[in-house]
Amino acid sequence: MTRRTLTALALVAALAGGTAVAVGPIVADAQSQQQQPAHHAAFDPGRHIEGRIAYLKTELKITDAQAPLFDTVANVMRENARAMDQVFAQRMQQYPTMNALQNMQSYERVAEAHAQHVQRLVTAFVNLYNAMPEQQKQLTDQVFRANAGANAQKRMQTGRNEVR
Repeated sequence: MTRRTLTALALVAALAGGTAVAVGPIVADAQSQQQQPAHHAAFDPGRHIEGRIAYLKTELKITDAQAPLFDTVANVMRENARAMDQVFAQRMQQYPTMNALQNMQSYERVAEAHAQHVQRLVTAFVNLYNAMPEQQKQLTDQVFRANAGANAQKRMQTGRNEVR
């Protein structure tokens, strides 16, 4: 994984509500057929987006002059959340009849959509970040580091990123 990819994932984690989207193929054993669909169906990228946007605006100390740039970032976050809602809804609708190959192809479409959304978000965020004075950039860096650290610790405690 490249440094740019890691940076993009950290950005998504911080902007998208504190957790990176972890999606993977649904394993077709009896236990995971009962557990996985509920887990994936419960994922709702847009559920907390407005709260996350408000949190970031406050924590990053967005000024009135920066508001248009921040609004662009916020709108991309909203659009990405809506689009991911649709991607996951389609995946879950098709899940009951997927064979293993279709499952992997569906996962590929989710990952590709996620990557495209990360690219859009990074593009919007670059303009905002570059418009910040150095002190605000340092604050922003700290907010993102704190979120990434808290999320990594949470994943370690829950085992959420286990290989199955």
